[in-house]
Amino acid sequence: MGKKGGLRHLKRYKAPAHWPISKKAFVWAPRPSPGPHPIANCIPLLILVRDILGYAHTSREAKLIISRGAIKVDGRVRRDEGYPVGLMDVVEIPEAGLRFRMVPAPKEVLAPVEIDESEASFKLCRVMGKTTIKGGNIQLNLHDGRNVLLRIADPRNPIEDGYSTGDVLKLSIPNQSILGHLKFEPGSFAIVAYGKNVGAVGRITSIEPGTALRPATASLEGEGGSIVRTVADYVFVVGREAPEIRLRGG
Repeated sequence: MGKKGGLRHLKRYKAPAHWPISKKAFVWAPRPSPGPHPIANCIPLLILVRDILGYAHTSREAKLIISRGAIKVDGRVRRDEGYPVGLMDVVEIPEAGLRFRMVPAPKEVLAPVEIDESEASFKLCRVMGKTTIKGGNIQLNLHDGRNVLLRIADPRNPIEDGYSTGDVLKLSIPNQSILGHLKFEPGSFAIVAYGKNVGAVGRITSIEPGTALRPATASLEGEGGSIVRTVADYVFVVGREAPEIRLRGG
């Protein structure tokens, strides 16, 4: 009889390259639990606590810290050492008074940046898709698995829907109220979240539509006039005139 479901284990040599763990020191690595981020774009909470933040020396110590509810992700206590922490997630350690946001960074792909209490009260989420549901209401599907429901008074004239795929919502956490809206358009400030240019920051100068053979692309102008061109789906808007969140390097 064939197996059912996914594997519950992960060998280190098969782990994503951006995880800061030795591939040969041990055989096994913590496998991310099913959750808001795919395995290629996340870091298990155990690795974040032990190898990145350095609050534990061993996996046993990290599991004890996590199991007693000392770590919050997006405003909720997470006791699963395999919980997948991903792009723009807010990690809090209340006992230490520390807060971090996971942001794109060159080579590291995902890196924690320390933030203050006011910035830890919200999260930026990219709109990945839109779905029309019963009653003509619209559901926004976000990059971290969240869904935001827009109540539409008149489906024939949905004036409440001013959101497009690629836009970014500023959500309060953990209650998920919409605080703001950043449009994916030329002039907006953005960061590259995936690909070989991950971590590049700049202002969007142009967006070129895709074809049947190639995806849409976007160009960002960084400091000194340097231009980065990447796939449009890799671009994450973080502000209008300036970033609304703290990024790597300030």
